[in-house]
Amino acid sequence: MTGYMEIEAVELHQLLAEKKVLLVDVRNDDEAARGMIPGATHIPLHLLPLKVEELNGEQPLVFYCHSGMRSAQAAAFMASKFRGHIYNLQGGILAWGKAGFPLNPKK
Repeated sequence: MTGYMEIEAVELHQLLAEKKVLLVDVRNDDEAARGMIPGATHIPLHLLPLKVEELNGEQPLVFYCHSGMRSAQAAAFMASKFRGHIYNLQGGILAWGKAGFPLNPKK
């Protein structure tokens, strides 16, 4: 049992349109500088343990990275902290781009 669920790019796009999700990019700074999913907050994976309190709540929490591996680690970590409603973007930002969805410059 992982404690989190996988979400596909199309499902995430719908949730973001409804503003019903907290989206976290766990990629490194140089990767995030190439573009982020609109509405995402950037918290590199290595800093996640320091930001746990900021991610508490009932709103669904979705992590993504380049391909879905590091974000799966982030999702499992948050699940170990007894946080509910956690998702991993299946295929990461690669799947997002392949689905034809936009990226924004990092702010």
